[in-house]
Amino acid sequence: FCSIACGAKFLFNCANHTLKSLSTYTFPLFYEDWDLEKSNVATAWDNKGDIVIGNDVWIGYEAMVMAGVHIGNGAIIAARAVVTKNVPPYTIVGGVPARPIRKRFDEDTVRKLETLKWWDWPAKKIRRCLPYIVNGDIDNLFDDRE
Repeated sequence: FCSIACGAKFLFNCANHTLKSLSTYTFPLFYEDWDLEKSNVATAWDNKGDIVIGNDVWIGYEAMVMAGVHIGNGAIIAARAVVTKNVPPYTIVGGVPARPIRKRFDEDTVRKLETLKWWDWPAKKIRRCLPYIVNGDIDNLFDDRE
C-alpha cells in the first residue's frame, strides 16, 4: 500500500564512496586494473545498512532516500526531499536534507493505526472498512476489529 512517485531514487550502499580511504576514488571497484583482490570490492563503499520502508508510505516526486534509512508506517516524503535520517511513523518530512514538517495525526490515532496494522488485513476486510479508512474514521475502524 505504498505510493512511490516518478523519479524517486533509492541510493544503496554501493552508491556511497567510503570515507575511510585517503582518496575518494573507488580503487576496489577496478580491482583488475590495480591488481587488487576481487573479494575486497565492497571496501569501496561504507555499509550504512538497508533501506526499510514501512507500510502505507507515500514517497513524493523525485525524492531521494539514502542507504540505511528507515521510513515508518504512514510517513510522507515530500517531492524532491533528500532523506538522510530515519522518519518516524506518520510523519511528513521535506527539504534537503529532509526535516520533519509535522505529524499526520495525533499520538492516540498513530498508536491505534500502529496497533490495527490494517495493511495486514485480508482484502475482504479492507474492502468492508474502506469507508472508515478513506474518511479518516479511526474510531469506527478501531471498533471493527473482528
